[in-house]
Amino acid sequence: AADVLVHVGDYVAKGQKIAKASSYVSAPVHASTSGTVTAIEDRPVPHPSGLSMLCIEIEADGKDQWLSGLPNPVEDYTALDALTLRGLIRDAGIVGLGGAAFPTAVKLNPPHAHSIETLVINGVECEPYISCDDRLMREHAAEILQGIAIIQHMIEPKQTFIGIEDNKPEAISALRTELQSSPLADTRIIVIPTLYPSGGERQLIKILTGKEIPSGQLPIQSGIVCQNVGTTHAVYHAIVKGEPLIERIVTVTGKGIAQPQNLLVRIGTPFHALIAAAGGYQHPVSRLIMGGSMMGIALKTDAVPVTKSTNCILCADETEVAGSNTAMPCIRCGACVDVCPAQLLPQQLYWYAHARDFDKIQEYSLFDCIECGCCAQVCPSHIPLVQYYRFAKTEIWQLERAQEKANTARERHEFRQLRLEKQAQEKAERLARKRAALKNAKSADDDPKKAAIQAALARAKAKKTAQQTQINAAETHSTESADHD
Repeated sequence: AADVLVHVGDYVAKGQKIAKASSYVSAPVHASTSGTVTAIEDRPVPHPSGLSMLCIEIEADGKDQWLSGLPNPVEDYTALDALTLRGLIRDAGIVGLGGAAFPTAVKLNPPHAHSIETLVINGVECEPYISCDDRLMREHAAEILQGIAIIQHMIEPKQTFIGIEDNKPEAISALRTELQSSPLADTRIIVIPTLYPSGGERQLIKILTGKEIPSGQLPIQSGIVCQNVGTTHAVYHAIVKGEPLIERIVTVTGKGIAQPQNLLVRIGTPFHALIAAAGGYQHPVSRLIMGGSMMGIALKTDAVPVTKSTNCILCADETEVAGSNTAMPCIRCGACVDVCPAQLLPQQLYWYAHARDFDKIQEYSLFDCIECGCCAQVCPSHIPLVQYYRFAKTEIWQLERAQEKANTARERHEFRQLRLEKQAQEKAERLARKRAALKNAKSADDDPKKAAIQAALARAKAKKTAQQTQINAAETHSTESADHD
């Protein structure tokens, strides 16, 4: 989470940073319009946990006034190195707009040991109902390609593939036309069949390159970087136009909405405002979902804000989403295995998650699960399989964090023990040096020259004492003679 930079009552301008990145894997947040901060408090947000999180509320003043110095475009990005460009992308708060919201600057910072062979641009909608990327490619193909050119300049891939599903002919035509007029080095547009979940990162890489990312590894370790078309468009705006990420396209759809459409939306806009802009609710809505029908997050209210990862608001009626059937025992039919795009064994993952055997479940590659929901969709027993996997992942992460804290505490204890031992050793060394100094001083007392000097001083003192005795004796004799007279 980002750290808040403003206070209630502050006036903020459009594009002003209101929360800074708190760590390397973090992204700042910018004001999407000008206005006054009216609240900084926990509010409901579109998150699987259903918990409230810290939000900054801005009352817009209607002026939409940019912060002084913004936008701040780069005249020639080719004159800048990758480090500088990554800094600009990080400051712009750009994250993956395909849904994961992973900081883009981190993804564009490959280790020196891994040279980038292939840049994959994901123009595949992640699941049905969502069409925000389709609309973006139709209308902003030139800007998407410029964003790709900037990324190519940063990571220097040997080849670039742009993957698009065959159900997007207008987007394909727009990108091909722009690519012909402004060619990019070693860049190809590849049209793939429309098949869920081809939009998954690993699945798309396998389709376009034929390479399968090994379990437990990241694509970058295989020399591949994958970016969503929305992300490349945001990179263009950050570098060429000098604008931070403050808006995105959101699909508002479903049978429960009057006028399904795509809207260009400011980050932070409440869901109910988007629904109103799309004509409002049309039929009784069975479920309000952020995202698609397969991997989306069910929401209890439309009083939540658009975030950087909000790509779709689905207002579904009872015909569009599965009902809440009672789960029955697993019959080991294997249907979940047949449809798993990650080639896992969902039923085994379910058994170990249900038994809370978190060591065993990791042996079956739990973290390769992309939570696409295909297994739950075909399960005849109506078992909410994905929920079990999410539960297991969360528990494992919590155990790892607890282990990390324990390791940190142990390291601190060991360091303290070493410090105390070092202090005791240093004290012993000081005492040893002091004893040695005293011994040396005693040895100096036995030195012949010093002894002669001491003897001479003793003789002089004795002589002086004798003289003083004679003087005292003479004075005493004189006094006695006077008394006799």
